[in-house]
Amino acid sequence: MSSARTTVAGGIAVLALLAGCNAGGSSDAESSPDSAPTVRVRSGTQDVAVQPTQYCLDGSGERYAGTPPVVEVSPDSTIALTVSQAVADQGWSVQVYDDQLETPIGEIDVEDGTTVYTGINSSDVVPPSFYLVVVEDSDDSECGGLSGAWPVGFIRAEAAAPTS
Repeated sequence: MSSARTTVAGGIAVLALLAGCNAGGSSDAESSPDSAPTVRVRSGTQDVAVQPTQYCLDGSGERYAGTPPVVEVSPDSTIALTVSQAVADQGWSVQVYDDQLETPIGEIDVEDGTTVYTGINSSDVVPPSFYLVVVEDSDDSECGGLSGAWPVGFIRAEAAAPTS
């Protein structure tokens, strides 16, 4: 089985066009056999289930309508990403994009088998608004190499200026 990281850049245009109802899926990072898994994002008191915008389900590539959630985070706070065991077993990475979900800023490789990744700090990304896209490693023999993608936006609240 050949495995390759598939960039989401080609799917960004699709994301921009997709607005409306959220994709199906479970309420945590696990999935049932007939639905795509969600990704859980936690930072501070925020705890959000992120639906995929695309996923390879039973050998069929699926694209889902929906608007990625946007989470407000405090400066210098940990962002925890939790994926299902199936996604962890396949392998995954995190792609970092600008606030328009158009320009890639970077990519973080996550060790295979990892279900929870906490190596991102809200102050790691220079612009105060950005997107993280969890991208499942693709299997070229399934769905023409289409991989799962879960985008989530972040707005970093600026620290309050001291009062005199």
